[in-house]
Amino acid sequence: MTSTRVVTARLTERACHQGDADAALALLDQSMLLRHRRIALIRYLLAQQLGAPLQARHHDYVRKVAARLSAETLARIAGAARARMRS
Repeated sequence: MTSTRVVTARLTERACHQGDADAALALLDQSMLLRHRRIALIRYLLAQQLGAPLQARHHDYVRKVAARLSAETLARIAGAARARMRS
């Protein structure tokens, strides 16, 4: 059985380094399931950038998360997302 960390690492490699939209979406779904906030926003932005087929539930989740964060925090998260896309 493959550990969750190994699966996450593989999905991250595919999404961030190979531009795999399906992997980015899988990471976002994983974050939503685990009730992540900041990392879910980063993964949402990555999935969006890669053209993943985002659904209303994805948009709703990040909208609720973003509503609870300051503009400063959102800017930092967006910067982190941009950095991941470049690496």
